[in-house]
Amino acid sequence: MNADGRNADGRDNETETIRRILQDAGDTWAVVGLSDNRSRAAYGVAQVLQRFGKRVVPVHPKAETVHGEQGYASLAEIPFPVDVVDVFVNSELAGGVADEAVAVGAKAVWFQLDVVDPAAYEWTRAAGLDMVMDRCPAIEIPRLG
Repeated sequence: MNADGRNADGRDNETETIRRILQDAGDTWAVVGLSDNRSRAAYGVAQVLQRFGKRVVPVHPKAETVHGEQGYASLAEIPFPVDVVDVFVNSELAGGVADEAVAVGAKAVWFQLDVVDPAAYEWTRAAGLDMVMDRCPAIEIPRLG
């Protein structure tokens, strides 16, 4: 952390943003990259989100139903408002997902562990959305107490 309160990569201290997303942004989370593959991290994280009262909406090209929720092939196909977009795709694709999140009116974007795109982080924040990058809500939720 630098003297100005920013991380070495320029991001603001995210503790307050994480709290806002998890507690205040809303309970409908589109999980991009969520399929019925139980061995993928998205599957387990989605279960944790559900345990903590979040509605998990799978977004995957296969549009599979996962954890009892209808899946959609893209964010644009979801026929109801989405509060948070949780991103489980490669960093090279993450910026495009952030753009889609802005376009559908999401309140926040969450890039999972190892999903890093500093430019997407900056323009998503500039568009007025809360955003965290390279973090996991399944790790952060218990830290809130």
